[in-house]
Amino acid sequence: MIAPPGHGAAVWLLLAGWVVLLALLPWWLGLALLILLAAAVVYYAHRSASLAESCGTALKWGLPGCLFAVQRALGGDLLAWGAALLGALVGFSLVALLESLLFRRHAPAPKVAHAPSGPMPEWKDMAMAPIGPPGHIIELERPDWQEAQATQTDSRGRTFGYETETAGQGIYRFEGGRQFEGLSARYTIGPHGRWFVANLPKGEGNLLYDRRTGRAWRLRHWQLCGWEDEMPWLSRQVDGVPVPLHEVLGQPAD
Repeated sequence: MIAPPGHGAAVWLLLAGWVVLLALLPWWLGLALLILLAAAVVYYAHRSASLAESCGTALKWGLPGCLFAVQRALGGDLLAWGAALLGALVGFSLVALLESLLFRRHAPAPKVAHAPSGPMPEWKDMAMAPIGPPGHIIELERPDWQEAQATQTDSRGRTFGYETETAGQGIYRFEGGRQFEGLSARYTIGPHGRWFVANLPKGEGNLLYDRRTGRAWRLRHWQLCGWEDEMPWLSRQVDGVPVPLHEVLGQPAD
């Protein structure tokens, strides 16, 4: 689930409240809500990574609450607790299976090329001809991470500041009054100064700020891998498969 800026505690309280709510509801109603969340994960899996992740988080946290409601409905004795633990094993196994099936990256099927009409080429020409469509090699430029000081200047001469609030967190302030809270002092600037990226505390993700358009995104559990044609590429783990930003956001490419 994506946390709002500087309000990580509020998200934890929201998740805890979600667990308590499902524990107090009738078990059949909680089960219906979990089935709806699973359907939402399937629907958003290839449309919006952030929404799919939020629904998946709610599904994982809601499962213990629903199982508590089940054991309460069964009488709360030792047999009821055993049934709840068995349900937890089955439920979390199904959630893990669902994630592995949905978020495995599939290569697009190659298009079938129709042979042109006319005389057949010689076998030597066919043997030397390239096979398949032309490939496009992605070479990512590594980010140059730096530690923020009170004031710094980028490659275009624009200044911005950093003010420490608590241990490991602070505020970035840019020209024009734009500021971002709850970020670590580790940052990087993309090629030609368009993009500004800063780490979330404890390496939980990144904030991406497009200084050309003024738009910004806080992406939890996504790590910046590098740049390609000025655009950021990210992965879920440090050594994961990089994907462009528009795929992470579930938007068409510019």
